Amino acid sequence: MKKIIAIATFTLTLVSANSFAGIRQYEAKLDQANWQFAKKTRLQCSLSHNIPNYGKARFYSKASRKLNMEFELDMLRLPDNYEFAELRSVAPSWHPGLNDHTMSSMKLYKQYNPSLPKKIAWSMLSELEQGMNPTFYYTDWYNNQNKIAVSISNAKFKHAYQEFVACVGNLLDYSFDDISDTILRYQFGSDKLTKASKKRIAQITQYLTLDPDLELVLIDAYTDSYGGRDTNRKMSEKRAAKIKDYLVKSGVKPSRIESRGYGEKRNVASNQTALGRAENRRVVIHLTKP
Repeated sequence: MKKIIAIATFTLTLVSANSFAGIRQYEAKLDQANWQFAKKTRLQCSLSHNIPNYGKARFYSKASRKLNMEFELDMLRLPDNYEFAELRSVAPSWHPGLNDHTMSSMKLYKQYNPSLPKKIAWSMLSELEQGMNPTFYYTDWYNNQNKIAVSISNAKFKHAYQEFVACVGNLLDYSFDDISDTILRYQFGSDKLTKASKKRIAQITQYLTLDPDLELVLIDAYTDSYGGRDTNRKMSEKRAAKIKDYLVKSGVKPSRIESRGYGEKRNVASNQTALGRAENRRVVIHLTKP
C-alpha cells in the first residue's frame, strides 16, 4: 500500500512539473520592479512598467470630454502570427492565498502593439492596487508546445499610481478634436464676441499654450452683407487681427498664426433674416498638427 501511494505521489509530482516546463515567464523581480509616471501637462497622463527582456506595459489617458483610459503592451518583438492572449489576475508568490481569476482576452497583432479599452484597463489598475498581478498567457508563435506568461508586477506600484490618478483628474475636459475647427460668432456691427465664443477662444488659447506640437493657427474672418463691401472687408480684417493679437498676448508665437479677412464673401446663410446674418458674422479658427 505504501508503495502504491509513493508511486502515485511521484506521478502527480511529475505531471505538475511537466505542466509548467513549457512556460516561458517574463516578469520584473522585486528588485527590478519599476513603475514610471509621466505627465504631459494637462493633455495626457501615462503610467508605465518595464518588463525585462520583453517590453513595457503602459496605461494612458488623454484630455477629452469623457473620462478615458487605455492599456498598451509595447512588445520588443511583435508576433509572427495572429493570436489571442488570456488575461488573468494572478496572486504574487509573496502573497499566497488569493484566488486567480480570468479578466479578459487580448488580440495580438503582427503589425502593431496590442491594446485594451477603458473598462479592462481600469480593472487591471484596480487589481494591481489590490496586490494582484495582471498576467497574459498565450502560445509561443515559434513553438506551439510552449506557453508564454507576461506578468505586470504590483511591486512599487501605489505611489506612481496615486500620481497618475491625480493627473487624470486634472486633464482638460476637451480634446484637440473639439477645438481644431471652431466658429466664433460676433455681435451685430461689432468686433465683440458672443458669450459662448468667448468661452471657446479661452479654451483654444489654453490648449495652444499646452501643446507645442501644433504647427499653425489659421484665422479666417467673415461678415454679413449689410454695409459696403470695403467696410465689411475692413471689419473682417479687424476681427481676425484682434483674435490673433489675443492669442499672441496669451503666449502663442506670432509665427504660428495666419489671419485673413474676407468681408462678405463666402456667406453660409441668407442675409435676409437676422438669424442668417448672425451665421455669416463669424471667424473660423483651424488648428493643424504635423
